[in-house]
Amino acid sequence: MDSKSDPGSGAGDGSEAAGRPDEEASADRAAGDDTAPAVGREPGRDRATVLLLMDADRDRGLLSEALSERYAVRTAESPDALAGEFDCCLLDAGAFEAAADAVDARRERADPAFLPFALLVSEGSRAGLGHAAWERVDDVVELPVGRRALVTRVSNLIQRRRTSLRFRRTVADLRRKEQAMDEAPLGITLARATDGDDNPLVYCNRQFEELTGYGDEVLGEDCRFLQGPDTGEESPAEIRAALDEERPVEVDILNYRANGQKFWNRLSIAPLRDATGEVTSYVGFQSDITERKIRERRLEVMARVLNHNLRNKMNLIEGYADLLRDDPDEESRRRSLDVITETAADLTGIAGAVQTVDETVSAPGLDEPIHLRDELVELRDRIRSRYPDASVTLSLPGDGPIETTAVGLPVAVSEATENAVKHNERETPSVEVRVERRPQGWIAIEVEDDGPGIPDHETQVLEAGETSLTHADRLGIWLMYWVVAKAGGEFDIETGEDGTTIRLEVPARP
Repeated sequence: MDSKSDPGSGAGDGSEAAGRPDEEASADRAAGDDTAPAVGREPGRDRATVLLLMDADRDRGLLSEALSERYAVRTAESPDALAGEFDCCLLDAGAFEAAADAVDARRERADPAFLPFALLVSEGSRAGLGHAAWERVDDVVELPVGRRALVTRVSNLIQRRRTSLRFRRTVADLRRKEQAMDEAPLGITLARATDGDDNPLVYCNRQFEELTGYGDEVLGEDCRFLQGPDTGEESPAEIRAALDEERPVEVDILNYRANGQKFWNRLSIAPLRDATGEVTSYVGFQSDITERKIRERRLEVMARVLNHNLRNKMNLIEGYADLLRDDPDEESRRRSLDVITETAADLTGIAGAVQTVDETVSAPGLDEPIHLRDELVELRDRIRSRYPDASVTLSLPGDGPIETTAVGLPVAVSEATENAVKHNERETPSVEVRVERRPQGWIAIEVEDDGPGIPDHETQVLEAGETSLTHADRLGIWLMYWVVAKAGGEFDIETGEDGTTIRLEVPARP
């Protein structure tokens, strides 16, 4: 997409403004060692401070205990606590609803320094939060959470704050600290300001290369090379408008790595000015937020699907239970019991489908690759055994192993294959699973059937978004989509009267 400039794509804010004593104090503290209190000093001093803004309950006590070994922890229940100094704030759903405006104001006061806020959500509180809530925080932590995972998440946010505070000086300061920039835990780029639409890169750090696959070979190019067919128009337009006005900008943008893999990028760009106030360069910060984007979307879809199905099916059960209380004739009683039994089974199936989606998409990255050939052969034999009238064929490339670390890929292929058989009314349903190796280490899998085709309203849900009128039948499609999205791949469905072909293309090692 056309954009005046895109000096990288990531998260974090630019350099800190001078003349702000509270943020300068935070800079000195956060830039120091926060792993343990200094010997001979009062515990908690010279350590980063974490603010727990939530009710005084068991969760707050556990969180405080987990974090206090590494950080100075303050607890509060009133939004007034946001006026104080801290390096990271964790707040629950109730506190967020009460303090959302105060959070925005505190961010503005800290600007351009990065001040992180993390939202704590439980199974009971997530449904009450709107999708906009995710856009106003820097991370979402689902409770309960393990001690190590919690400390890691908070440490990453505080490290981003430390990096933001350290890189608050001019281009000359950034040059002098080039080694520190190379070691920073997030992507950093510098682009030269020009009178034209292009702003060529003059520097990118090691983390940028690890994140995008691009290194020194792209110096001299504008960072629009990170955009691709699905990037969309809104984020590039927002970047272009900000650069035209010479102001900072922060967006979430869909970018592409050098191997074609998609990833969601939290991008922050800030202009750097010389002594006369003229913009000479742009600094960009980038971080991968793909997991967060998928998690946010998954929570939203699950909430809508469960709300719709649970409400409708429980209403159905209650209605037929009322009929039984009226002591109808034998045939009516039998019909009511059949409906109640069938509806209860549907609810059990929905619960199982939700659990499968959650376990598959939320699974951590694989330490070792799986052997996809063996997984698919086992899948074929299992489907044949379960549906003896079905014709299930498998086409694999060559004789060598097919290894992948794409999380949940066998589950996604299994979902596509079994659905193709279950929803085919032919006496002998036919399904073919084809696997191909693609350039740059990609794997392409096609599942083709001769069934009646998938209704348009089921496939369009991926583009239009889940609505309150849709139901759990879509979860299989969402599962496949999320597995592919997590790997940064491409997902496509072609369907018609003669059958359906589902394509999943992913990097072998995302």
